[in-house]
Amino acid sequence: MNEALQGIKVLDLSRILAGPWCTQMLADLGAEVIKIEHPTKGDDTRHLGPPWATDTSGQASTDATYYASTNRSKKSIGVDIATPEGAKLIQALAAKCDVFIENFKVGDLARYALDYESIKKVNPEIIYCSITGYGQTGPYANRPGYDFVFQAEGGLMSITGERDDLPGGGPQKSGVPIADLTTGLYASTAILAALNFKNTTGAGQYIDMSLLDCVAALASNQGTYHLMNDIKPHRWGNAHPALVPYQIFDASDGQIVVAVANDVQWQRLCKAIQRTDLGADARYKTATGRINHRDELLAQVEETIRAQSFETWLRVFTEMDIPHGKINDYEEVFAHPQIVHREMAVEVKNEDDDASVRLIANPIKFSRTPVQYKHSPPKLGRHTRSMLMEMLDLSEAEIESLNSRNVIRCGQKTPETHS
Repeated sequence: MNEALQGIKVLDLSRILAGPWCTQMLADLGAEVIKIEHPTKGDDTRHLGPPWATDTSGQASTDATYYASTNRSKKSIGVDIATPEGAKLIQALAAKCDVFIENFKVGDLARYALDYESIKKVNPEIIYCSITGYGQTGPYANRPGYDFVFQAEGGLMSITGERDDLPGGGPQKSGVPIADLTTGLYASTAILAALNFKNTTGAGQYIDMSLLDCVAALASNQGTYHLMNDIKPHRWGNAHPALVPYQIFDASDGQIVVAVANDVQWQRLCKAIQRTDLGADARYKTATGRINHRDELLAQVEETIRAQSFETWLRVFTEMDIPHGKINDYEEVFAHPQIVHREMAVEVKNEDDDASVRLIANPIKFSRTPVQYKHSPPKLGRHTRSMLMEMLDLSEAEIESLNSRNVIRCGQKTPETHS
C-alpha cells in the first residue's frame, strides 16, 4: 500500500513533545523516522511516569504513557552525540536523510558539528528544522522555557480562564500543552512545504521554529482585534467575545454547551426554548445586538434553560438542529458513537510480541494513502543495530565495539522497575 511520504527519511534528534509530535505526524504519513536518543537516558518523556505505558495484555512498560503518546512508528537508535564517534555516526546518517529535526538549545549542536551549516556540507539538500522556545535570533534566543512559559508569554493565558469579575476568574493554561502541540503541527507543515520546494528546485533549506512565535500566531481573531482596533482582548471563560449565546448553560440537572453562530440559529434557539419573544425583540435580532446586550439577554436564556432537564434539552436541540453538546470526559469521548465510528482509538502492534497498545489515531483521512500504524513506540535502542547495518553498512564487529564503549546502545538492556 502506498503512503503519502513513502521514501522520505527523517533524522529526529528532538525530545519531549514539540519535535516528537511533528515527527510522529510525518511517520503516520509514511516517512521513515529515525529517532536518535541518548544511549542510557533516552527521550526525557520515557521517565515521566506514572502512568506507565500498558499494552492490551495488561503488561506495563518501563516507558511512560507520555512517551507512548508521541513516538509510534519510529525507529530508535541510541547514540551519544557528545562523543566524536557518535557525532560522526549522526553526520553519516544525515547524509542519507531528507529531513533533520532537532530541539537543542541555540548553538548547542555546533559543538558536535551537527548544526545546519555542518550538516549542509555532507548533505546540501537537507531540510533542517530547529525547534526552540524563542527562536534562533533576538534578545531572548538563549533563554530556556517550556510550554507553560509560552502560554503565558504568548498571550494565551490572558484570554483563557474565567472572567476576572466572576468567581474563579484569572489566567489559566490549556489542559493540554498547546504551545508544544501547535509548534509540532506548524513544524510538520513547514517541513512538507520545504519538501515540495526541494522536489521542485532540488534545494534544501533551514527552518527556524519558535514556540513563542507559534503561540502568538494562535492569537488569530483575538490578536487581530488588538492589531487592527487597538483592543486588548480579555478572558471570557466559556463565553465567546463575538457570539452570543455561545457558552455553557445549566439545565436543572446538568450542564450543556450551546453554540449559536448566526441569526438563523438564534431564531431556532428561541423557538426551541419557547421564547419567541426574545427572537422578536429588535435588540437581539442581529449578532451585533446580542453582543451589545449580552448580559440582559443571557440572564433570560439562562433562566429558561435552567427550568428543564439536561436530557430534555439534548432532545429538543437535536430536533431543532441547534449546535449543542454535552461535556464529556475522556472515558466518554472514546466511547462516543461518532468517535468510535471514526476509529479515533487504534490498537498498534508491538514489534517484539503479539500484544498491542491503544493510542489516539491520526485524524487525517486520506482516500488513496491512508495513515498506517507500523508499530508501537519503540524501546530505547530497539533499531540501533539494524539501522546502522542497513544505512551505514557497519559490520557486526564495528557495532559491538561501539556498543561496548557506550557510544551507541543496541536493544533493551535489563529493564528498570518502577515503584
